Amino acid sequence: MICLQTAVSRTVIRGLLLAGAMGLLTSCISLFPKAEPAQLYRFGTTAPQVQVTPSKGPGFGVLLSDTGFDRAAASDRILTVTGTQAAYIKGARWVTSAVDLFDSALQQAFDADQGPARLVARGDIAKPDYVLKLDVRTFEARYKNGQSTAPTIVVVVHATLNSTSDQTIVDERNFNASIVASDNRVGAIVQAFDQAIAQILDSLVVWVNAQGKVS
Repeated sequence: MICLQTAVSRTVIRGLLLAGAMGLLTSCISLFPKAEPAQLYRFGTTAPQVQVTPSKGPGFGVLLSDTGFDRAAASDRILTVTGTQAAYIKGARWVTSAVDLFDSALQQAFDADQGPARLVARGDIAKPDYVLKLDVRTFEARYKNGQSTAPTIVVVVHATLNSTSDQTIVDERNFNASIVASDNRVGAIVQAFDQAIAQILDSLVVWVNAQGKVS
């Protein structure tokens, strides 16, 4: 019994010491100032120049493969590049990952366009006619003349369209956009990103529509 009581007593003591330590730690943490919340931004709000007249040709389905994305820019942080140095804009983030925002903007562009191509989701009953593979190779605010000047938003996307009937490549090409921000402010930089994406998606949707017609 004595050994058991001694063991219980030691357990209680250890518990009290641990609780006291946690209390001190909590007190220490509460003394630190709270970090300022990051401002959240999004792109994909500028609508691309889509086809407003419905196409008279037959429609076709396009399955979007998993979008590849430059690893440094794929998260919710806004990437900047000055020469050989890369950094993220402090206190500013995308509302979600850049990959998710890009895919959402792409879907909206195809939905708004009246051309024959339609993006289909995985698991849809209808079998897609093509598979679209996108690789966003560059997605950055590039300071070409120093960090005191307005940066240039550079976006490069490599696209490949494959036929599902014979697994062949129908066509592939690069889409490039380069937009100079109106000012060296986060709001202006985000707006330039938005314009660059709209320019890319405009050309991309037109290209997919045309490739389906000639296949």
